[in-house]
Amino acid sequence: MLVVASPMLLAAMLAILATSAGPAIFSQARVGRGGVLFACHKLRTMYLGTPSLPTHEVPEDSVTAVGKVLRRTKIDELPQLWNVLKGEMSLVGPRPCLPMQTELIERRTELGVLGALPGMTGLAQIKGIDMSDPKLCAETDAAYLKAASVALDVTILLGTLYPA
Repeated sequence: MLVVASPMLLAAMLAILATSAGPAIFSQARVGRGGVLFACHKLRTMYLGTPSLPTHEVPEDSVTAVGKVLRRTKIDELPQLWNVLKGEMSLVGPRPCLPMQTELIERRTELGVLGALPGMTGLAQIKGIDMSDPKLCAETDAAYLKAASVALDVTILLGTLYPA
């Protein structure tokens, strides 16, 4: 998938570099399987110097014009294919959160969600549930893990690529 996505990734990186200062790819500490931190890779969609906060807490004017397109199309997540290759993430699973999102981490721990690899996309994302509601997000992640199947993963991947 990384090879297939590489032309799109390269074009996005060039657009980022041409329109705002800073690197095209950034890495951010995220909570992985078992609560272990790992470097999650993404295309930079915000201006350099934007604080490392959960997406729902970042001021809207922190997102670049190119970043808005990359986020809407989910292209900003493509560097995470490297995390998948390294075995730190899967294509589908609970989205990895920031270490500062303690309420979400606690709830995921209680529900056994941290036993799974985090995913590039997940059931919560296609249902429009973000991490601003830690309880609902963790419960949705747990429901996904109970119902996990190849068919559900394909449905989630298609729902990510072609939102309703």
